[in-house]
Parts: sequence; C-alpha cells; structure tokens
Amino acid sequence: MNFIEKNVSVEEAVIILSQNGIQVDEKEAKIILELLYLVSKNYDKPKEKKILHP
Repeated sequence: MNFIEKNVSVEEAVIILSQNGIQVDEKEAKIILELLYLVSKNYDKPKEKKILHP
C-alpha cells in the first residue's frame, strides 16, 4: 500500500505507541499505520442532514 503523503514515520509510530504503553516492533507499527491511513482515506465526512417538512 503506497500513500503519497505520509505524515508519520514508522519510527515515530513506534515511539508514540510506546509512550502510550503499546510495545510494537517496526513491522507491526507499519501495519498499524497502513490501517490508519486506509481508514482515513476511506472516511466519508458526515453529509448534511436534509430537513423534511411535513
């Protein structure tokens, strides 16, 4: 999976996760980052609710 713009490196992810009590190696951190980038790419912002008039 290739993302054009990655804002967090694998090394940074390992550090951030370890600061929050989650111990992962670089391979695991890469998988977590890929999942998060995929979720954010496919996230659809909530659409405006249509107001129905009776």
